Amino acid sequence: MGHRANALTGALLAVCAAAPAVAQTAPRGGPIPDEQFQKMIPQHPGYLGALAPENLKKPRPAPPFDLTGTWFVDLREGFMKFLFGPPYPHFHAEAQKAMDDAAAAMAKGQTYRDSIGQCYPPGMPMIMTRVWPHAFIQLPTAIYMISGFNNAVRTIYLDGRDFSDPDLVVPSYNGESIGHWEGDTLVVTTKYFETDNHWIDMGLPISDDFQIVERIRLVDGGQTMEVEYTMTDPQNWDGEWKNTKRYVRADHTDINESHCILQYNENLPGTNLGKQAADERGTTAADAEETKGE
Repeated sequence: MGHRANALTGALLAVCAAAPAVAQTAPRGGPIPDEQFQKMIPQHPGYLGALAPENLKKPRPAPPFDLTGTWFVDLREGFMKFLFGPPYPHFHAEAQKAMDDAAAAMAKGQTYRDSIGQCYPPGMPMIMTRVWPHAFIQLPTAIYMISGFNNAVRTIYLDGRDFSDPDLVVPSYNGESIGHWEGDTLVVTTKYFETDNHWIDMGLPISDDFQIVERIRLVDGGQTMEVEYTMTDPQNWDGEWKNTKRYVRADHTDINESHCILQYNENLPGTNLGKQAADERGTTAADAEETKGE
C-alpha cells in the first residue's frame, strides 16, 4: 500500500516544484511569458475540463433525473444497518483478521484503526456512511459532491471521457469516478484509490484493485436517492460485495465549512485521543457524550 502514498507525495511535489522551476526562467520580478505561464496550468491530455464552457454547451440527451440538492443518510433502520455489512463475501486472511480484530475492539469499547480520528479522509465508500449531509451539484458534464463531514469533493464525470492512464494517475481517497446512463439509472464506476489508511467501515483494508460500481436511482417521487454498491477487491475477498443504501432529500440544510484539527479530537469520544483524554479525566465515553450535549 505504501507505493500509493509515495505516488501521491511525488505527484504533489512535482506540481509544487513546477511553478518555481518555470518562474526561474523568467526575469526576476518581471512578467512570465505566456508560453511558460501556460505550462504552469495543469491540463488534461486531449480533452476539455468538465467546467469548460465549450464542454458544457455540447449537445447531450437530457438526463433522466437531476441529483442537485442536499442529501442525508436514511438511518431509520439504525446506524449499524447502514454500514457496509452483511451479506459479507468470503474474506481473505488479512481482511478476515481485520474484521475479527475490529469486532473484538468494539466488544471492549475500544477504537480500531482510528485513521479518521487522525484526520485521514474517510474516502469512498466510507464517506457515504458518515452522519453528515452531502451536497450534489449536477451539470451536463459532471456531478460534484461535497461532503459535510470534511468538505471533501468527489467528481463523477459524465462527459464521455475515459479513465486516466493507470501509469500516470494520482490515486485519491475518493478515487476517479466516471458515470453513464442506463435507462433511468446512473451507473458510476470508481477506481484508482489511495490505499494508505483507507478502510471500509470498522477497518477493512482495500488494495490497488479495489473498485466500486454504483447504480443510482431516484425513488419516492424524487425524494429518496437509492444507491446499489457493488464492491470488488480480489486481493481481499472473493467475488462481489453488494449493499444498497438510501439517502433522503434534506432541503432545509446546507454544507458548512468543516476541518479536522487533530488536537481538537480529544473532545470526540469515538477517537483514540478522545478515549485517552477521557481516561485521564477518569470519565467514560458516555460521560463525554453527555457533557458534549449540555
